[in-house]
Amino acid sequence: MLAEGLARHGHEVSVHGPAATDAQFGFGDRGATFVPVEIPASPQPGDLLAVRALRRSLSRRLDGDGVVHAHGLRAGFVAALARPAGTPLVVTWHNLVLAQGLRAKLYHPLERRVARAADVTLGVSSDLVARVRELGGRDVRLALVPAPVRPPAARGRDEVRDELGVEPGRPLVLAVGRLHPQKGFETLVAAKWTEPQPFVAIAGSGPSYMTLAQRISAEHAPVHLLGYRDDIADLLGAADVVAVTSVWEGQPLFVQETLAAGVPLVATAVGGIPEVVGGAARLVEPHDVEGFTAAVEALLADPAALQDLRRRGLARAATWPTERDTLEQVEAVYAQLPKAAGRS
Repeated sequence: MLAEGLARHGHEVSVHGPAATDAQFGFGDRGATFVPVEIPASPQPGDLLAVRALRRSLSRRLDGDGVVHAHGLRAGFVAALARPAGTPLVVTWHNLVLAQGLRAKLYHPLERRVARAADVTLGVSSDLVARVRELGGRDVRLALVPAPVRPPAARGRDEVRDELGVEPGRPLVLAVGRLHPQKGFETLVAAKWTEPQPFVAIAGSGPSYMTLAQRISAEHAPVHLLGYRDDIADLLGAADVVAVTSVWEGQPLFVQETLAAGVPLVATAVGGIPEVVGGAARLVEPHDVEGFTAAVEALLADPAALQDLRRRGLARAATWPTERDTLEQVEAVYAQLPKAAGRS
């Protein structure tokens, strides 16, 4: 969205990142030039190769003018080392470091380096903003993140529920996300439901698939792993309640999609979720299996409460930043930086 909007406004935009990123998003079709730079997912000696490749490309493209804007801690670290001398650096922090033990010892110095290297830091949640300030960030602001715009559902509620195997009258509880420990899907598996048990569906793929599948089988949990899906709008239209059980989130797009679709939400009160939903969702603590189960069952037993959350969600969604707001914020940040005229 940023690449397309900046190019439309006359900026010369180049995007540097793993080749798979361009294959997924097609930056060349959005007015930007794409340069492959394979940035490793975690700190390793391969960082040196990424720094050298990025430095060569930036030296040719910036020519003493422009801004480097890195998205994420890893990209911020590589960009801080690779940018030409005097080139302003903006870093958007999208995630909190949840690593523990030895990995935490690797990441915490990296966090500090990126926080102090950036001329401006944008954090997608208030706890990220506080974290960067704690680490020595100089100019740290809350980022405006627009809600995604999804196409309307292509299929009706009954058709989708029939496809999933949801019996008539049985409630459908939906979760969507990468199958990863951060998403806390173990809470859904561990839930002990009263009758009628809901049909719990998790859409997504990821490294936790086998662990979750084994637990579901061992505990005879009414949880169904749907795998990767590209029909999220259809699934939302079929759901009675959406569950977000994450250990941490910034401004989760699926939470925004849920409220914008008018679907009642039960979510964990972590990261930026309370800021995003306001009073338009039921919030519980992470890992609180009993509290989560009770919140979902109370909603399913109260049609008036379900309808109230639907109304609240739609009203809350109308207050969120738009793509235009986000683009204006980023351009304003660039304009305040030295040597920011003309390029980005």
